[in-house]
Amino acid sequence: MVKLKKIVSKNIESKTSKVSGNSLFVGLAELMNMRKYATYLQQGKRKKTYSNQVGDVKSAFKGRGIEMDEIREYQFGDDVRDIDWRVTARKEKPYTKLYSEERDREIFVWLDLSAIMLFGSNQELKSVTASKIAALIGWIALNNKDRFGCVIFDGKKSWVFKPKNDRAYLGAVFNKISEISQAVLSDNQNIEQERIKSLKLLQSNVKNQASVFVISSFAYLSDEYDNILATLAKKTGLFMINVFDKLEEKAPVSGQYMVEYNGEKLLMDTSSKIYKKKYSEYFADKLKKKELFCKKMACKMINFSSEMSFVGDLKIL
Repeated sequence: MVKLKKIVSKNIESKTSKVSGNSLFVGLAELMNMRKYATYLQQGKRKKTYSNQVGDVKSAFKGRGIEMDEIREYQFGDDVRDIDWRVTARKEKPYTKLYSEERDREIFVWLDLSAIMLFGSNQELKSVTASKIAALIGWIALNNKDRFGCVIFDGKKSWVFKPKNDRAYLGAVFNKISEISQAVLSDNQNIEQERIKSLKLLQSNVKNQASVFVISSFAYLSDEYDNILATLAKKTGLFMINVFDKLEEKAPVSGQYMVEYNGEKLLMDTSSKIYKKKYSEYFADKLKKKELFCKKMACKMINFSSEMSFVGDLKIL
């Protein structure tokens, strides 16, 4: 994990006194307040955006839908639009599809609060942004009468919340997210094998056809990691929400910065134009690899930075 002390330290000194949360951790009140964004989005007041950076996701939340229940012979009064033409041609008489109301839609979130999410250059840490996105998804699920479940990963341990449609239960999930987001500041780890175990835990708890949101920065991708995500993509509607910081996308203004990487202090000089170009190309290359992976696995990718708007830029509806 890289820490740019020159930039981040101001945020730490100026924002640590807020009881309800701050740029370093997320407070319960902030997560509960995400409900207003869910209501706004579901009222259809969201302005349209067309950006490759955001991602084009039509909907994981389509409200109370319908699913096909059975096929039977056409009867007088049936809607001709529901005729199954393939079965009709095979049987040589009209057959129609019958639908039933879709129930028990399951929405599951895997939330990464490990050490790789403890980075932020301006507005807030990536872990805070990720927590707010998880809360927004929870509120939308509750409003839709869908069941919301969550796996929280702190870098070494996982907490599993089985899917339920209950406001008090949602509050309990948010409370745990707030607690963990604070705890990881003093005890942050990133044990890769535990990450794999956590994703397998998600895989074993999620049902087929559920909508699954994996919220992380996806800094570490291994064959085993990819295989689990590929399996999830086959059995569920998988959405990978890539949370990033603007400083990861573009080098800071020209100057020298003291950075820390794997416990070693280094001096970074951003004055060179060549350095800045390679810096941006590195981020773009990583992003392209993630998007190609999603295309191959038929899952959706949403790229979201801490400076984007939850109303205008987070296209999950």
